[in-house]
Amino acid sequence: MRSPSPFRKLVSVTGVTLMEMLIALGLTSIVSVAIFKVYNTQHQHYFAQDQITDVQQNARACLDEITRQVRMAGFGLPSGLNALRASNANPDSLVVIYRGDTCQAVLSANMASAGANMFCTGTVGCFVAGEWAYIFEPDSGGGEFFTISGLDTAGKQISHDPLSKAYRKDAIVLVVAWAQYYISTADTSHPTLVVRTPENGAQIYGDDISDLQFTYRLNNGTIVDVPPLVEDVREVIISITGRSRTADPFKPGDKYRYRTYTSSVNVRNLGG
Repeated sequence: MRSPSPFRKLVSVTGVTLMEMLIALGLTSIVSVAIFKVYNTQHQHYFAQDQITDVQQNARACLDEITRQVRMAGFGLPSGLNALRASNANPDSLVVIYRGDTCQAVLSANMASAGANMFCTGTVGCFVAGEWAYIFEPDSGGGEFFTISGLDTAGKQISHDPLSKAYRKDAIVLVVAWAQYYISTADTSHPTLVVRTPENGAQIYGDDISDLQFTYRLNNGTIVDVPPLVEDVREVIISITGRSRTADPFKPGDKYRYRTYTSSVNVRNLGG
């Protein structure tokens, strides 16, 4: 029997040619690039949606807080005490005032000095030592906050730290809720919504709030930036803009994302 030829053995051996390797490498590269593009697109969408969600939650929470306070503006306030103090500063600011409780006293005599006790008509027993109160003169509209340091219910006297002036007879003392809303750019990278109250001073309420605008619809239908008379205001229109905390490297142009929300509040406690 003839032995098989060695060349036949070489022909029957299978392998991978250089061309086949190049084709496989090319196909693998195409598939890898496609997978990476899909992953990168999904990552960009997730990053953007995560930013938008944070902006929406933050801005809406701030808008709800301001809306709630503005709706209370003027509640229970005596005549002569303005319930809104507007500033068209772009971003704007607004002070909201309303009655904190029913406690009220009226000075029965002129104060002897800015630090003298307040002699009052009626009872002062509804006040509490240590709480903030407000004194104002209805005819002038001027007034200020102060802390009650002591009470003499029998003598109908209120003691306090020195005021800016001695108030006249018939000045009114009462407990009011007072809050100012404005944008702070103390940290230029992260503007914040600040709420300032007599009790707590200025505190950050919302991070990365880039704009705050107030406009006012008057009883004649006109809309103004600052009302000439607070009692003519019938509606406060609030616009607040939230901004993403971090820049989006995938976004063209301005790298931050913004969302603006608006609320319209009928102020029923003003002007009847």
